[in-house]
Amino acid sequence: MVDLPQWTPEAEAKLKQIPFFVRAQARERIEHLARTAELDVITVALVEQARLEFGQ
Repeated sequence: MVDLPQWTPEAEAKLKQIPFFVRAQARERIEHLARTAELDVITVALVEQARLEFGQ
């Protein structure tokens, strides 16, 4: 089983600003970015980076 990165409360709050119908997909993509970068914690900075990369 793959360990999922932890989300900071601020990053979770940022995720909740994403429309519900794409939120699950956004979460998966952000967690994939975190694992690829070997990060243990997802921060607002990573959520913002993902938003820029995915053009949202």
